[in-house]
Amino acid sequence: MTSRARWAWLLVITALSLALAVGYGVWSFVQYQQRQAAPSSVSVESGVIDSAVPHVVFRNTAAGAGYGHVAAVPLENPAGPRQVTDAVCDRVYSSGGTNACLRTNAGIATTFEAAVYTADWTEERSWPLPGIPSRTRVSPDGTLVASTAFVTGHSYAPSGFSTATVIAKATGGDFGNLEDFTLIIDGRPIAPVDRNLWGVTFGSDDNTFYATAASGNKTWLVRGDLAERTLTSLLQTAECPSISPDGTRIAYKKNTVQGPAPHWNIAVLDLATKKETILSESRSVDDQVEWLNNTTLLYGLPRSGTVGDSDVWSIAAAANAAPALFIEHAWSPSVVR
Repeated sequence: MTSRARWAWLLVITALSLALAVGYGVWSFVQYQQRQAAPSSVSVESGVIDSAVPHVVFRNTAAGAGYGHVAAVPLENPAGPRQVTDAVCDRVYSSGGTNACLRTNAGIATTFEAAVYTADWTEERSWPLPGIPSRTRVSPDGTLVASTAFVTGHSYAPSGFSTATVIAKATGGDFGNLEDFTLIIDGRPIAPVDRNLWGVTFGSDDNTFYATAASGNKTWLVRGDLAERTLTSLLQTAECPSISPDGTRIAYKKNTVQGPAPHWNIAVLDLATKKETILSESRSVDDQVEWLNNTTLLYGLPRSGTVGDSDVWSIAAAANAAPALFIEHAWSPSVVR
C-alpha cells in the first residue's frame, strides 16, 4: 500500500470514528430528553445518600426527571424508594468513599469524561475520555479508579472496536494505558500490537488487579501488577472480571457460542482450585457483574421493548441457581457497606 493510500485510509477511519461519536452523542441526548420528560415510574426520596447505611449505588434508568442520574437504595430494601443525586453518569461505581462516574456530554461536539466524586457526591475532579464510556471500577480503599472507553465503535467484535483502559489515582495522576504494560500469555510476552484491555477489577491491595486481554480472536483473564507493569494470563475465554469480597473467586462473562454474534454466560472461577462454574442464567449478559456478597452476583440486563431502560438481577454464584429481579429500572450497580 502506498503512503498516499495509507493516509487516505487513515482519514476515512478518523472520519468514521468522529461520525460514530457524534451519532452516539446525538442518540444519547435524544433518549435522555425523552426519558426525562416521561412520567416517573418509581418512588423517589429527596436527601443525601447516607454513606453509613449499607446501600447499592446504581444508574437510575426509570423514566422521569432523575433518568440517567446516580441513585441509591438501602441494601436491606432494594425495592424501596430510591435517593437520586445530581450526578449524571453512563457508568458508576462506589468503593472506599470514592465514587467514579463515566459520562457522555452530548451535543454537536460530543465529549466523554471520567469524574471522581466524594462520598457525599461532590465532584472533585474530571478528565477526558477518548471514546464512549464502557466500564469503571474503584479499588476497595478508594485510592484507584479504572476506566475503559471504546475508542472506535461500540461492539466487541474483534475487528470492530478499540479500547483505552487506564488506572488513575483518585487524587490525580495515572499509570497510563494498560496497552503499554507487558502482556504475558502462557508464560511468554507477546508483541504490543493487535491487543485490547478492558474490564478492570481490583484486588485487596493497591498493586494487584485483574482485567480482560484480547488479541486476535481470543480473550484471557489476566492478573495485573502495577509495580511491575505486567499482565499475566490465567484463563482463556473470560471477559469483564469481578473479584469476590473475600478474594477467593472471580466472576466474568464467557462467550459460549462460536460465530459473529456472541452469547455471554456468567462464569465463576475458584482461584485456589481453578474450577470454573458456568451459571444457569440463559440470557446473554453483556455486563461486568458485581458481587452482592461472597455468594451472590448482581448484573444488568436491558429491559425488553424499552430503549434506554434496564434492570438489575441477582443470581447465586452456584450451578443451577435461578436469577431473580433485584432492582427495577437500574444499571451499573455497586454495593457499599
